[in-house]
Amino acid sequence: MANEWYPFTAFNFEVKLVVPNAKAHNLSLTLVEGEFAECDGLEMTMEPKKIREGGNNTTQINLVGPVSYGNLTLKRGMTPNFDLWRWFQLAMGGPTRGLRATGTVLMKDGQRNALVAFELTDCLPLKLKGPSFNAKEGQVAIEELQLAYSTLALRKP
Repeated sequence: MANEWYPFTAFNFEVKLVVPNAKAHNLSLTLVEGEFAECDGLEMTMEPKKIREGGNNTTQINLVGPVSYGNLTLKRGMTPNFDLWRWFQLAMGGPTRGLRATGTVLMKDGQRNALVAFELTDCLPLKLKGPSFNAKEGQVAIEELQLAYSTLALRKP
């Protein structure tokens, strides 16, 4: 029987954020583990260096240029502890200023088996937004976290 291939679906994923030496900073070993409904910003962009050859006005040569990365945005989740808030405070000032985390976004199949892992290094919190409260609506509390990261790698789990 031939292998059956199905397209990857974007609704089944898990997000993990880990701060090295977390216990020394009074944080959980894993800050986040799959509590968000949306994840956006897994992107890399290379800007080529364009050069022209003397006398050849119809062709340009594209050389490898600098790579930039997007910002990861996590939405619609609420964690049961205050570790994301503590991490943001530790990263923004004092002797722990710039405290960074490593991140993994796992894309899963329908049976919750990991298919692809996006690995992020040097994650720095940029924005942390608490839930909006409205007594007339019965919505789930929403929290948004935006991270900058230094590298993005794709691997098989």
